[in-house]
Amino acid sequence: MSTLIPAPSQSRARSGAAAFLRRSLGVFPIVAALSMLWVFASPLMSVPDEPAHTIKAVSVAHGQLNGVSGGQQSDLTIVRVPGYIANLGGQACMAWRATVTADCAPPIQASAQELVDAGTSAGNYNPMYYAVVGLPSQFLSGAKALYAMRGVSALICAAFLSFAIGAAASLRRPFWPKSVTLVAVTPMVLYLSGSINPNALEIVTTAALFMSACLVFENYRNLANVRLAMVVVGVSGAVLANTRAMSLLWLACAVGAAVLLYGWKPLLAVFKNRLGLAMMALIVLGCALSLAWLVMANSFQSLLGTPTDIPPAQAFARMLDETFKYSAGYVGVMGWLDTPLPGAIMAFWNFAFAAVILGGLSVRRLRSRITVWAGLAAVLLVPAVVQAQAVQEIGYIWQGRYLLALFVLFLLACGVALRTAPAPQGARAKAVARWLIAGAVGVHIYAFLYVLRRYVVGLQEHTNWTEMFNPLWQPPFSWQGLSLAYLAVLTIAAVVAYKSLFPAGLKHTPKRNSPKEDMLSV
Repeated sequence: MSTLIPAPSQSRARSGAAAFLRRSLGVFPIVAALSMLWVFASPLMSVPDEPAHTIKAVSVAHGQLNGVSGGQQSDLTIVRVPGYIANLGGQACMAWRATVTADCAPPIQASAQELVDAGTSAGNYNPMYYAVVGLPSQFLSGAKALYAMRGVSALICAAFLSFAIGAAASLRRPFWPKSVTLVAVTPMVLYLSGSINPNALEIVTTAALFMSACLVFENYRNLANVRLAMVVVGVSGAVLANTRAMSLLWLACAVGAAVLLYGWKPLLAVFKNRLGLAMMALIVLGCALSLAWLVMANSFQSLLGTPTDIPPAQAFARMLDETFKYSAGYVGVMGWLDTPLPGAIMAFWNFAFAAVILGGLSVRRLRSRITVWAGLAAVLLVPAVVQAQAVQEIGYIWQGRYLLALFVLFLLACGVALRTAPAPQGARAKAVARWLIAGAVGVHIYAFLYVLRRYVVGLQEHTNWTEMFNPLWQPPFSWQGLSLAYLAVLTIAAVVAYKSLFPAGLKHTPKRNSPKEDMLSV
């Protein structure tokens, strides 16, 4: 009879894994719905470099992992794809011209199935992301195939982002980690998730890797309770390593930040655990495959640009000087860099970013403060260093979204650093939270409508919101239908977020620091 009753340790392990899975699955429909609505709201090929990534995905799906390159910096790689894919460049007719609506795009000729040569700047990129995203092109064609490819990318990104949120909610003192994770989900993150672009996967796998690693390290004395989190660490790390050329750097930063926050003991405990060791081996294998591809395919050679004689030191100084210019890309510079979001949206997130960063910089625990300072230094210096090294070969090519994975990691590190701070409580705290969550809903829907306006009637010199009711272009399901659906999902997300932060009947009591914690604090 006793054999039918699980041991207490087994019961706790199952309940811990079940709670993490339940929290992750609970938010997945919301995140997936928001990402999928962006799939249809932005016109096909309206996201930066989307034609190049689409051509690459379809060529990989048809068995061509790499194409033929001229061997010179910025040379396009020639691959074989169906004719309708090769001609996708015409779909980006509105690129860089915010006044031009999406109705300029010619019809996609789904019947053009004959394989032809096509050039892509992503030809020698790591094929992992493209192999999965390109699968719908095997049995669909035309716009249906393209929307399906976007949908696959959106669902994959939603899964990893949901695990990041679920891990934040599973920490012992989750109020601040959960709150900061919500801040990190900017309109740009959701917008990129709804496109054919590995940039989004890079962002969400970095978040999932870091937050799951924090959950594992927090429970290092009882790793059986976080077996699922260890699997997420291994899978997200291996996927991240093979996403983009700079992803290995973000992987190292994510693991390094978690170790800085929790110390070496948790990492050593993971290496002594069989599953933990297997997941570490999976990450190492992913890194090895990524490095092998980088060397074999010379992925950095695809970067487009114009050689210059600018001294690297000057490029370094200019990048530092323009730090806040590029930070707009963390919130939302949509389209082909032609549609920065309005000032109200930028202001809301900039205030949120400032609050999170100041909170992280002012935590009492010394180890946590060191982690936050290291993250801030990385956010400031990495773009300057990378651009300075490449400026003479390809000129200035940096965009804010290139650093979004690291910036999201930095915000999440601030949130985890704040975990020891008492959670706000009382009627006033709840009222403030309600207003902030309502504000987030407002700016998210404003961003969604603004991007729709840009493609439906164009961003003209005069204010033309009312002209949207006489649209020049309509997305699938109409801009009205998509907007109402987006607002509905945001409202549900707001209710879920508030109830998660302030569970009914739960009183928040500040936890006193142990003597050891007081010794580590200033």
